[in-house]
Amino acid sequence: MAAVSGLVRRPLEQVTVREAINQGMDEELERDEKVFLLGEEVAQYDGAYKVSRGLWKKYGDKRIIDTPISEMGFAGIAVGAAMAGLRPICEFMTFNFSMQAIDQVINSAAKTYYMSGGFQSVPIVFRGPNGASAGVAAQHSQCFAAWYGHCPGLKVVSPWNSEDAKGLIKSAIRDNNPVVVLENELMYGVPFEFPSEAQSKDFLIPIGKAKIERQGTHITVVSHSRPVGHCLEAATVLSKEGIECEVINMRTIRPMDIETIEASVMKTNHLITVEGGWPQFGVGAEICARIMEGPAFNFLDAPAVRVTGADVPMPYAKILEDNSVPQVKDIIFAIKKTLNI
Repeated sequence: MAAVSGLVRRPLEQVTVREAINQGMDEELERDEKVFLLGEEVAQYDGAYKVSRGLWKKYGDKRIIDTPISEMGFAGIAVGAAMAGLRPICEFMTFNFSMQAIDQVINSAAKTYYMSGGFQSVPIVFRGPNGASAGVAAQHSQCFAAWYGHCPGLKVVSPWNSEDAKGLIKSAIRDNNPVVVLENELMYGVPFEFPSEAQSKDFLIPIGKAKIERQGTHITVVSHSRPVGHCLEAATVLSKEGIECEVINMRTIRPMDIETIEASVMKTNHLITVEGGWPQFGVGAEICARIMEGPAFNFLDAPAVRVTGADVPMPYAKILEDNSVPQVKDIIFAIKKTLNI
């Protein structure tokens, strides 16, 4: 431990993403009795990924509710409860299963506030693991950031680390409109340093604000969810070669913080986007379009480049799966190509 000004600097507490989400939900359940959690296996089994561990024992059957395997049914119940004044957290065991309930999410939750002329808000959170996991093949590996980010009436957040996870789930629960929280199964067990301010019960991360995870001057690298970590790894490798990457963690897909990205591009004059989802009509495609349409376009010294998942349904074989999602080497290759190195 390093001594600073005669004081001993203590290492920050390590908290996994799973624990951070659990902590955030626990604090909001305690703060507001209108908040409740429902979904498959969330109560007595402590959640399929143990994200809701201990909540059923603490709050009981009335607040932590196990549902039948019927996403359309329990998502509809949750939307109705939100319209009646409660604040449900609706967990999908994976967002791939949210397709069973997409009519409830889009037509019932997202559009009601507008269609009622602002009279009927729907304060609901849809949360669960999103994107590729490992070895679960085509039907369980999709990223829904672009799907839900496409729809007016929804707010969509995509946390990367433990701080993101806690701050965004708490903001989502307190929001008076529908929020989709896209977590990542492979990140649940990953520990991150947890700053002291994140341990506060009042800690919130504003929806719609990105975070610059690493300052740089040569190229802007924008990502969300698990690939943010890959981008930081690539940036560390490239810094040894004299290339300084500015890495932006989007945190929110909708509303997108394009101002932070624009300011960075005006500084670095280069842009790549990194995401685990498919390329066509993806998050990266939207960022590139917004940059082209806005003031930062004239600052680009090279075309913006997207690094995405492969344009195929996810294969089951591990070697094919590894080649279907962006790896650190793919990001390094794209950065060097953009900088013409």
